[in-house]
Amino acid sequence: MAHGYLQDLAGDKINVYSAGIETHGVNPNAIAIMQKDGIDISHHSSNHLSEYEHLAMDYVITVCDNAKEVCPVFPGGTYLFHQNFPDPAKATGSPAEIEQEFEIVRDQIKHWINAFVRAYII
Repeated sequence: MAHGYLQDLAGDKINVYSAGIETHGVNPNAIAIMQKDGIDISHHSSNHLSEYEHLAMDYVITVCDNAKEVCPVFPGGTYLFHQNFPDPAKATGSPAEIEQEFEIVRDQIKHWINAFVRAYII
């Protein structure tokens, strides 16, 4: 979701690469809830951080505490940012309750990414 908002809000001012410490596919609920906000992440993939080791990064953003703990050190002028968000994939309850949790987290991510883009990109 963060990748989708970064790409949408920053446009062609940045190249966005999304990776994690494990790969598990893009959650269909995340795709659906982002689509409700006009962002298509259906073409995104679940990539491992090691796929981008060869690239120089200006900014690295982690969105969960676990990722922050195992995030490798980036040499040079890489700025690290962290904001922990609940994992909506762990939500339980009815389909409506799960959708609501995805919506809440989506909106939190959108707000944080919007502030990041305004402060550091645009």
